[in-house]
Amino acid sequence: MSMEDVYQKPGHLIRRAQQIAVSIFLEECAPVDLTPVQYAALVVVREKPGIDATRLSAVVAFDRSTLGNVLERVETKGLILRTFSKEDKRVKVLHLSPKGELALKEVEPLARRAQERILSPLAPEDRETFLRMLSQIVELNNDASRVPLRLATSHGPEAA
Repeated sequence: MSMEDVYQKPGHLIRRAQQIAVSIFLEECAPVDLTPVQYAALVVVREKPGIDATRLSAVVAFDRSTLGNVLERVETKGLILRTFSKEDKRVKVLHLSPKGELALKEVEPLARRAQERILSPLAPEDRETFLRMLSQIVELNNDASRVPLRLATSHGPEAA
């Protein structure tokens, strides 16, 4: 197989697209100093106050040990609060701090702009098709992931 063949393979193209998406996100969101994973974690914590790190890792599809480092960074920045669960003192639960709420409000328009930039090379009608097909690939291959996405349910903050 030649490098030209490699460059046209879906795995290579998806990896490159992810690198580009992260670069654009970091550029657009530089004023708030958040990575895409930090942003996703903060959004989930806002939507599911009291979620624990294990459930959060399933909801953002990120391995638990790496997510622990992400949480340390956002806690150091003062964006989340980790407290012991009232139900199980061995478990720490997560809440956004007031500073975290403000950071999310500030970053959301920047994150939207990043998403728009990622898709901007495509014609508007192709953007919907691309997202639909990419979603299908991701959903149908979810169980093949090292960290499958496990969506949160509406059964309270501790559910995942």
